[in-house]
Amino acid sequence: MGQTMMTLRQLMTKHETMPSFVSWYLADLGESRGKQELFTRQSPQRLKTLREHALIESAVSSNRIEGVEVDHKRIGTIIFGKPRLRDRNEEELRGYREALKLVHEKGPGLPIAEKTMLSLHSLTRGAVWDAGKYKDKNSDIIEKQPNGTSQIRFRALPAKSTPAAVSELVSLWKNGLRERRIHPAVLMAAFNLDFLCIHPFRDGNGRVSRLLLLLQCYHVGFEVGRYVSLERLIEENKERYYEALNQSSQGWHEGRNDPWPYIGFVLFTLKTAYKEFEERLGRVSSPRGAKTEMVESAVVGFKRPFTLADLERACPGVSRDMVRRVLRRLQKTGRTECLGRGPGATWQNKGSTSKKG
Repeated sequence: MGQTMMTLRQLMTKHETMPSFVSWYLADLGESRGKQELFTRQSPQRLKTLREHALIESAVSSNRIEGVEVDHKRIGTIIFGKPRLRDRNEEELRGYREALKLVHEKGPGLPIAEKTMLSLHSLTRGAVWDAGKYKDKNSDIIEKQPNGTSQIRFRALPAKSTPAAVSELVSLWKNGLRERRIHPAVLMAAFNLDFLCIHPFRDGNGRVSRLLLLLQCYHVGFEVGRYVSLERLIEENKERYYEALNQSSQGWHEGRNDPWPYIGFVLFTLKTAYKEFEERLGRVSSPRGAKTEMVESAVVGFKRPFTLADLERACPGVSRDMVRRVLRRLQKTGRTECLGRGPGATWQNKGSTSKKG
């Protein structure tokens, strides 16, 4: 097989015109990054709450996108404690948490390199025999449908071509940052697309791609992923994510792919994260306790009526009793209202613009 048709190379050599929607995203992100330091000077307790919340959401969402779920009651203990793990799913959740810890602690000091990719894969895959190793057989990218079925979405790069392709991808990234001919955020999104198209591992590529995205955000100055889960935002927009990835991977092998739908999605995710970050810092109350703040923050975040189960999913690691207690207190103070009766009743944040019914 000849030279891999990298998106990064195409952007660096063809001088393509950037779509207007990408320019708008970049302008918004530039403004948000400019205010980043101002917001991170806020109350340490508020920032600690956001960090803990983001850590849980990132580990849960990134694994859930791949169909890996664990008992809701065990999530907080698995992520913050040291329990005996019950099964492979719990092992992968803990592993992703360890990978997140590495990325957040090292930040820009952790290089974008093959060794880093292999280490992240090893952490997220636990004791699986090929953890931290490139695939040794050809594999395809399988898309899982909501109804439980799967279909081949993309023919990945052959196994024998993988090491050279990953090495080239890393070189293109370094050259792109050095030459500064492409905006770093665009470079980062294109790198992420190429990584997914190369599909270097037998399994776990999606999770490693999201960890690399978070790490690259640190490298180019976007630190919002420390406080708002990028993985959760991707999961919440999963259909749009898969659609953009599908559009941008068509013709990738021949160098004829249109990268802008996927690049746009990555920039949209970052923009949404910054918006949420600023909103949450503005509404998180005094330091009564991280879990109380987590529930209050989740309630305010609902733009539509929600159920107790919805609120529990938004607050992993918080007991049902505490969720109910905070919800009742918010109801007494007029900040929420109940729209029905019974366990399945819907609730509404009084600040929401949604209509009843």
